[in-house]
Amino acid sequence: MQIGNVEIQGKVALGPMAGVTDLPFRLLCKEQDCSLIYTEMVSAKAILYNNKNTIDLLKSHESERPVALQLFGSEPDIMGEIAGRVSEGPYDFIDVNMGCPVPKIVNNGEGSALMKNPELAANIIEEMVKKSKKPVTVKIRKGFNDENVNAVEVAKRLEQAGASLIAVHGRTREQFYSGVADWDIIRQVKEAVRIPVIGNGDIRSPLDAKRMMDETGCDMVMIGRAARGNPWIFKQVNEYLMNGSLIDKPSIEEVKAMILRHSRMLVDYKGEYTGVREMRKHVAWYIFGYPHAAALRNAVNQVENIEQMETLINTIKVDNV
Repeated sequence: MQIGNVEIQGKVALGPMAGVTDLPFRLLCKEQDCSLIYTEMVSAKAILYNNKNTIDLLKSHESERPVALQLFGSEPDIMGEIAGRVSEGPYDFIDVNMGCPVPKIVNNGEGSALMKNPELAANIIEEMVKKSKKPVTVKIRKGFNDENVNAVEVAKRLEQAGASLIAVHGRTREQFYSGVADWDIIRQVKEAVRIPVIGNGDIRSPLDAKRMMDETGCDMVMIGRAARGNPWIFKQVNEYLMNGSLIDKPSIEEVKAMILRHSRMLVDYKGEYTGVREMRKHVAWYIFGYPHAAALRNAVNQVENIEQMETLINTIKVDNV
């Protein structure tokens, strides 16, 4: 798939997730054949005012490309100015979050609140396209609630405003991440616009990805929550979509090795105190579904340094998980 002058190899993208898709995790997903990477979302206003907390969020690495930097905001002039500024950076696309359901974002008129105002959403994209040196893409939802299912209308407006790609999550903001994603709305958007469409929602396996592509005609699929603790899913999905082959799930030894590598990368990137504490949630995702996972979660929540983490993970045996 071609976006601007960037050729995307493969069919599966890593969705942006706050507190999850930091640089170490993105690099691991890229190693596992992820086709397109999205950063955690970054506030355009925070960049404008040089908020120091945005520094890590803006970091990227050449090896993770193609990568989309995802911005959120609701003021067209600020979004345009920041798009121009960050498009000088090591990103292939500048993406706009119009799907985040979190109350503090929505209450500021940002994220999925923009689904209620297609004109403002289009104005934002128009200003960004004017200023950005990179293609501008957008992530939207089915609508704000069941009374306002307007993904098709919004997608058309965004395409007219100059968006180069649209990712559609098949849930309303009211649903958050509950219930079942509506893949038919993805199909409707795909049929309504000429630009590429990425389908998002309820893809947990290669078979899910194939079924979504068959049912919606979308150009790529996006995986978010199912990638937590499972970076292998990108290779599994791409292999199935491209060659029809199913790859075995990783062995427990491969899972252990990935946990240890992820832990060291986080510690190197964020320091031992923060890295180890952030790794606790990742370990819980890696071991989810294994026997005795609850006891392991409890144990990892007591871990305070990398040596303790390595000791604990190395004690996991094939016969006790």
